Amino acid sequence: MTENAELNSSVVMDAEEINRAITRVSHQILENHTEHDEYVLIGILTRGDVLAQRIAQTIEELSGVKLQLGALDISFYRDDFGLHANPQVLSTNIPFSIDGKGVVLIDDVLFTGRTVRAALDALSDIGRPAYVQLAVLVDRGHRELPIRADYVGKNVPSSKQQSVRLFLQETDGYSAVELIDLIEGMRAGSAPIASNRSCREEV
Repeated sequence: MTENAELNSSVVMDAEEINRAITRVSHQILENHTEHDEYVLIGILTRGDVLAQRIAQTIEELSGVKLQLGALDISFYRDDFGLHANPQVLSTNIPFSIDGKGVVLIDDVLFTGRTVRAALDALSDIGRPAYVQLAVLVDRGHRELPIRADYVGKNVPSSKQQSVRLFLQETDGYSAVELIDLIEGMRAGSAPIASNRSCREEV
């Protein structure tokens, strides 16, 4: 019995579709950067960093270019940080300077835009990049801030009464994007990374 067994859910992307979307995004990133560009990939914890690793590997396989990788924790920058009884605080790991470099920020699900806003605030405390671009696996719409992705794996239409959740083999034991109907009182958001059915959704 899984956590979502009592909820109405459907798989909108399986593992193969996720891999194709990652390849698509990797091609898009390569097409928009020349070999002389100095840019890095930074994934937003907890699923964006895994996607960043996969994208970096795909880019290296396609072009031979090995990009620097970083992971960004935005816990303290979220505007809803104080609303969580037990907020999950992870660890930023960016072992290089971002000053003057291009940053491709990577997240899993783009929703209201508030996670990305928090990530931009966090990056500004770390350094001054030449530019920041955004790559997401899924864009589900319903923006509340003027933020858009430069690279999108797939657009997934949804309602605000639904949650779009990414599960990855590396963190959850299987890979899928699921569209889940929320029940009354249920909040779309992050579950602990240690959970077998943990989720990560931008809010």
